[in-house]
Amino acid sequence: MTYARENIEQMHGYTPGEQPLGDHVIKLNTNENPWPPSPQVMAALRDISAETLRRYPSPSAAHFLAQAAALHQLTPEQLVASNGGDELLRLALTTFVTPGAPIAVTEPTYSLYPVLAAIHDSPVMSAELDAAWDLPVDFAERMNAAAVALTLLVNPHAPSGRLLSASQISTLASTLNGVLLVDEAYVDFVDPGHDVVSLIHKHDNLLILRTLSKGYSLAGLRLGYGIGSTSLLAPIKEKTRDSYNVDAIAERLGAAALADQDSARQTWHAVRAERERLTKALRERGFHVIDSQTNFCLAWVPAEARITAGELYAGLKERDILVRHFATPRLSDAIRISIGTPAQTDGLLANLDELLA
Repeated sequence: MTYARENIEQMHGYTPGEQPLGDHVIKLNTNENPWPPSPQVMAALRDISAETLRRYPSPSAAHFLAQAAALHQLTPEQLVASNGGDELLRLALTTFVTPGAPIAVTEPTYSLYPVLAAIHDSPVMSAELDAAWDLPVDFAERMNAAAVALTLLVNPHAPSGRLLSASQISTLASTLNGVLLVDEAYVDFVDPGHDVVSLIHKHDNLLILRTLSKGYSLAGLRLGYGIGSTSLLAPIKEKTRDSYNVDAIAERLGAAALADQDSARQTWHAVRAERERLTKALRERGFHVIDSQTNFCLAWVPAEARITAGELYAGLKERDILVRHFATPRLSDAIRISIGTPAQTDGLLANLDELLA
């Protein structure tokens, strides 16, 4: 006998990437930053006292929000802290979407989006990205016609790594009738010069998701935040957000991470350099690789290879190298590879050569 709601019984849950035990595996499957967190983060962790753990944390993660506001030249009222970026996605659904009303996504996209929609009992209006992995020209008009209240857009895109410009985001926000959530989980790895945050002053329906999981090497901490107009964030901050949703340790370490921008930028630069090297090496081996603005590459197996993408994924796994393979029509011939250290890249390429031979 089950007591779950009917839509919960019928849905499929989110499938996370494999998390192996031990350090012997070359782990290039879940887009973690290959470099350690800031030394200031580790120092802040050592300074956590018993008294800090005995007491409740700040209800709003005030110290962290003050640091984030200073970083983005905003006020704390224009930010909200969340337990990882995924909590902000759920809060956006809870706050802006009536259960049963549709949300909009692209296809393909981050696979958690339709799972959260199914939990909320909301249908998903999806639009296939074109051959260049861009939005259809009539995307906003189609979503407005479907009375979509929330559009979820990951940018840079996952799994392709393609980037929509700030001007494209601005046009989309201007055209959509509902809330546009731009998931910038990978934005720290974009080549310098891209800025969407300033658009919140122009568009009161724009909600930007940021996370410390990728760019700040804190995937194990579970800390993210949202950026938007004061009016957009007020119901989340005052009504739908869980009480004490960010713990005291996450708040302290998150503030320390944001404060040490020099350390973070060094890792971003290193990832970009290794991304360029990996992309070049894969193309030399016959892979088709999209130019990526993230910390991963999406690579199609050479047509002349006597091995499929699925077999290549399995072969690498047997050699203790994890990458990601999506068994969906548009992605079935490709593998997604997180950017690792130079030594990890060397190990990956050596094993690819053996498997392709």
